Amino acid sequence: MSTHDSARGLASLAVHAGQQFDPTTGAVIPPVHFSTTFAQDGIGGLRGGYEYGRSGNPTRTALQVQLAALEGGAHGFSFASGLAAEDVLLRAALTPGDEVLLGNDVYGGTHRLIARVLAPWGVKLRVVDMSDLDAVRAAVDERAPRVLWVETPSNPLLRITDIAGLATIGHEAGSLVVVDNTFATPALQRPLELGADVVVHSTTKYLGGHSDVVGGALVLDDDALAEKIGFLQYAAGAVSGPMDAWLTTRGIKTLDVRMQRHSENAGAIAAFLEGHERVARVFYPGLASHPGHELAASQMTRFGGMLSLALESGEAARRFAESTRLFQLAESLGGVESLVNYPDAMTHASVRGTEAAVPVEVVRLSVGIESVDDLLADVEQALR
Repeated sequence: MSTHDSARGLASLAVHAGQQFDPTTGAVIPPVHFSTTFAQDGIGGLRGGYEYGRSGNPTRTALQVQLAALEGGAHGFSFASGLAAEDVLLRAALTPGDEVLLGNDVYGGTHRLIARVLAPWGVKLRVVDMSDLDAVRAAVDERAPRVLWVETPSNPLLRITDIAGLATIGHEAGSLVVVDNTFATPALQRPLELGADVVVHSTTKYLGGHSDVVGGALVLDDDALAEKIGFLQYAAGAVSGPMDAWLTTRGIKTLDVRMQRHSENAGAIAAFLEGHERVARVFYPGLASHPGHELAASQMTRFGGMLSLALESGEAARRFAESTRLFQLAESLGGVESLVNYPDAMTHASVRGTEAAVPVEVVRLSVGIESVDDLLADVEQALR
């Protein structure tokens, strides 16, 4: 029996799934397989199914097993970036003329991929507030989309969508329900168990967790769709390299404990900000004042490390973002270090002027695992 067979809880799966010790040496940490090609036992006699690095690599396989186990899915796929994963999923699921119904608060790159890359090939896009199930149902009743795509919590306004409710609406219409679980991670939320069809991750963020590797992932149960995704992963080739896969696997092993600390720190900062006279609004589902708080509490185990705040103006927001010291001004999120981001001019600049535009007075914080007193002091001095 392997350690994976004995693992049941998420923390155990994060450490052991796909991570059997090396049978030759007994090394507890599986080696990184850098080989681009694999010797065959006669023509077509593949050892373990491996022939060429694009079609398969043992280190990538180990990560894919780990990803599937964490999300409770039958199939896991690892890609060179989160957008590469999204691109393959959408090309596997869509044909020209199909439509994506997208949340109006999403990562700017997702909107850009659909609106500017896939739209010229005949893919249609509509946008709706996914946290409002009545609005979603009305949009679906008007015209059933092929794909319902949601982030919950959303980026950057931390809106919460009822995954089970969305899945019901989507499946009644024959739509594929996709949940980007990057903000929550499987440590806090498991969308497949709530009825979603596919889970998407930018593994660059919390799964990798150390801001040192770019990657993306898909997890799903549908065998037919998985076959299409696997073919495109091979045929288009946007796969994660061996070292990238290994770094992601290493990051995942501490996911559970990191998400606990991220959530604790973010909760403390959100509570501080909510009571500050310079802050107009705090967006964090862990606050009782958040409109999605009760729903988040029912479908998440904790509230995560992401929060946003609105100041009195765009000028004030920019000044705050450029005044932090411990929070570093940078793109991305989900690493052990705290980051501050001004979405309108950074991560979401590509959606200015669209339905997904971010208010100019909003600043996003990715709260790391540093000492919370140091983080609070930094936020306080930046507000001054």
